[in-house]
Amino acid sequence: MSDDILARLMAVLESRKDADPETSYVASLYHEGLDAILEKISEESAETIVAAKSGDKKQIVYETADLWFHCLVLLAQQNLTAQQVLDELNRRFGLSGIVEKAARQK
Repeated sequence: MSDDILARLMAVLESRKDADPETSYVASLYHEGLDAILEKISEESAETIVAAKSGDKKQIVYETADLWFHCLVLLAQQNLTAQQVLDELNRRFGLSGIVEKAARQK
């Protein structure tokens, strides 16, 4: 189920690459470039942190959705896919986080 919504979102994000920035929020982010996308990720990350500190579960979900969405915009802008991230998470599944981190530092 989660793979389906991610695939659908990625398809929409891809389709917005050629859209008019005047009529599409995502197209406007692509048009503004990487720094604008990264700025949105930073902003949404901070808002997610504030929501978590407040303990408002509904707001945490809302802000996390915004954060994930903008991360997906970044992936699409970089010609990457959500599936690549899911594959990486799958690769790590069952590995100790300590062991996995140590392997990356070699």
